[in-house]
Amino acid sequence: MPLKIFKQQLKKAGNKKTAELLQWFFKTGKGEYGEGDKFLGIKVPKIREIAKKNKDLTFEEIQKALKSKFHEERLCALLILVDRYSKSGEEIKEKITKFYLDNTKYINNWDLVDLTAPKILGKHLLNRNRKILYKFTVSDNLWERRISVLATFEFINKKQFQDSLKIAKILLNDEHDLIHKAVGWMLREIGKRNMETEEKFLKKHYKKMPRTMLRYAIEKFPEKKRLRYLEGNI
Repeated sequence: MPLKIFKQQLKKAGNKKTAELLQWFFKTGKGEYGEGDKFLGIKVPKIREIAKKNKDLTFEEIQKALKSKFHEERLCALLILVDRYSKSGEEIKEKITKFYLDNTKYINNWDLVDLTAPKILGKHLLNRNRKILYKFTVSDNLWERRISVLATFEFINKKQFQDSLKIAKILLNDEHDLIHKAVGWMLREIGKRNMETEEKFLKKHYKKMPRTMLRYAIEKFPEKKRLRYLEGNI
């Protein structure tokens, strides 16, 4: 019954026009990264509200929600996990992280990754072995590769830059634009906290970085410096 109520609340909050816009925005057409994904048409603040109302769903119910064809049901289920992780003891945190890693096939768009990977996997690995990130870095699954990048956001917040930089180097030759954006974003975040560290990496690698990755990484640089990087004159 709680899962049925959860689904009803989301369905009621949906909007057909918003759904059409989201299906375009998240590239659900044939051959695109979100091919086949379906949307109810709900914006994130409302999804967060519904997640809070359904915070006591069981893992079994969350598992069923993650298998939904509707993007918002999967996102809402993941946000319940994020909230639960933040409020739980070590035993439950361990269970949530294992559950998260066991269900990456359903964490299958960039917003699902970005809103959860730092706050579950990143937090969990702060004082643990991080080898799973390197396994994901070379995964054939685009979203696991993005998880490997975004999880390090939590490390960056703690001024731990080493893994972010190692993963960035591994992914320099990745073919997907969504990975270029994610790596560039994390490099930019490093620069906000320690510009010298970001620039040391950039000066070594910027000439072979994908253009999108570089643009994201230097977005906040002073205009003259940014142009020098883009022109290859550093």
